[in-house]
Amino acid sequence: MEVTLTENSTHIVIDRGELRFNFKPQVKRISLEEFEKICCDNRDMQIEMDKEGDVIIMPPVHSETSEKNSEIVYQLKHWSKTDKRGKVYESSGGFVLPNGAIRAPDASWILKERLENLSDEERQGFIKICPDFVIELRSASDSLPKLKAKMSEYLENGAELGWLIDAGKKKVYVYRQNKPVEVLENPKSLSGENILVKFTLDLTQIF
Repeated sequence: MEVTLTENSTHIVIDRGELRFNFKPQVKRISLEEFEKICCDNRDMQIEMDKEGDVIIMPPVHSETSEKNSEIVYQLKHWSKTDKRGKVYESSGGFVLPNGAIRAPDASWILKERLENLSDEERQGFIKICPDFVIELRSASDSLPKLKAKMSEYLENGAELGWLIDAGKKKVYVYRQNKPVEVLENPKSLSGENILVKFTLDLTQIF
């Protein structure tokens, strides 16, 4: 279903629980400042923008998914406080990827040395950087093909490791640079490998 918002600006495409704002060809791609205003005006929604400039608004996730994601972020943050090499971000943290998309992974981690290379101004608002590590947790309303495409996008823009966790099916898709996607059936844990050194995600708290 599509709903026209204004005569010459945008319309909404409702697709599997998402509201996708497609800007007509004659309308310029919105600026980062305009995108930030949309986010500020809709703080109760998770909002992203794809590389084509389409603004995607996702409704709040179900309570069960939120609880599982908080457990993931908690475990990652707990490890990070000991490791001290990077910073952890939860699902409300947005990043401007090199391809122009603005994404907000469910959980992510960035090396501090990469952040320190940014100026004070560049650290304000949405940081122009792709996380080194990302997690997407699939909810019941999420399209698996779209999440897979998003994971591939992270790697294409510089992420070293990514986990797509499908809790409902107890399955994990592991994304690594220059390697085929590995599919794990009902794993009990996940290793951060040489990216998140000595980090292990306990999936018994997620599945």
